[in-house]
Amino acid sequence: MPVRIPLITDPAARVLLDGLVDFAGLFPPASLSMPDAVKQYAKARGGDAGWMLGRFVCPVAQLESFGAVAEPLLPRDAGAIPWRLSAIGTGDHATDAAAIAVINESHRWSWDECSAIVDTVETRASSVAEIEQIDRAFGAQATVYVELAPDAELAPLLSALARTGRRAKLRTGGVVSDAFPSADAIVSFIDGCVEAGVPFKATAGLHHAMCGHYALTYAAESESAPMYGYLNIALAVALRLANAPREVLLEALRETDRASIKFTEESVSWRSHTLDRTRIAHMREHVFTSFGSCSFAEPVSEGRAMGAW
Repeated sequence: MPVRIPLITDPAARVLLDGLVDFAGLFPPASLSMPDAVKQYAKARGGDAGWMLGRFVCPVAQLESFGAVAEPLLPRDAGAIPWRLSAIGTGDHATDAAAIAVINESHRWSWDECSAIVDTVETRASSVAEIEQIDRAFGAQATVYVELAPDAELAPLLSALARTGRRAKLRTGGVVSDAFPSADAIVSFIDGCVEAGVPFKATAGLHHAMCGHYALTYAAESESAPMYGYLNIALAVALRLANAPREVLLEALRETDRASIKFTEESVSWRSHTLDRTRIAHMREHVFTSFGSCSFAEPVSEGRAMGAW
C-alpha cells in the first residue's frame, strides 16, 4: 500500500491511482480463504505496483482470524508503515466499534506504533436516524463509509453524511447482472456527493480498467454482462468536478475504447477532455477515494497495459 501521499509533481497516473485499490479478496467472486487473501495482500504490498494498493478489506467477524494469520507478516520495525484495514460492519454498530478497538489494541506495540490498524469501517444505512446512530457509535475511532440503499432518496442521506463527517459508498456491481446500477444512477450518485461535499468509495464489479462485457465470476461457465471500469468512474467524477454536462459524464461511464484514454506526465486525457494533476489530486482527496476489488492483479495489469505507467 502507499507509504506516502503522491506529490503533485508525480506523473498524473500516479496521482490518479495511488492507493486506489482496496483489496477485498475474501469476498466474491474470488472468495479466498483468510491465509490466501493475507498472502496475496502481503505479496502485492511488496510488489512493484504496491503503490496502487490500499486497505485490506475484512469483515468485523473475521478480524481475529486476520490477526492470527497475518501476525508473522506484519511490520515490527520502528517507523514502519502498518497494514491498514477496512472493516465491514455487521449492522450492530456499537458492538462493531468495541470489537475494532480490541483488535487495534492487540496490534499496538508502543504508544505511537502499531503493526496493523483498522482505520476505516464500511457499513450500511437506509435512514438519517441510522446515520446518526453510526456516527455516535464510532465517534472519532475511524473513517466510516456508509453504503446507501439503492432505492433511497439520496439528498437527505448525503446531507446527514456531510453533517456528521461520514462518507458514502457506491455499489457498482456484483456477481449477477442485476447487481449493476444504471449509468444514470451512478451519475446521480456522483452529482449528489459532489453537491453535498461527501467523499465516496465504490465497491464490487470494478476490477477492470474500462467498461466492457466481462465474465461475472471466475467459474468456467460464468454468466457475462456489461461492467464498469474504475477509470470510467474516475473520469466521470473528474468531469463532474469540471462542470461537464450530464451527457458527457454518461458517455465517460459507458466508454469502452481503451485507446480513448491517454496518459502523460502532466495529465490524463479522454477524447477532448484533459485532466491535469491538480484536478486529479482534488478528485482523489475530496470525492473518489478508493474502490474495493477482490482482485489486485487485474486492476494493475489492465492499467499497465493501457500505458498508465
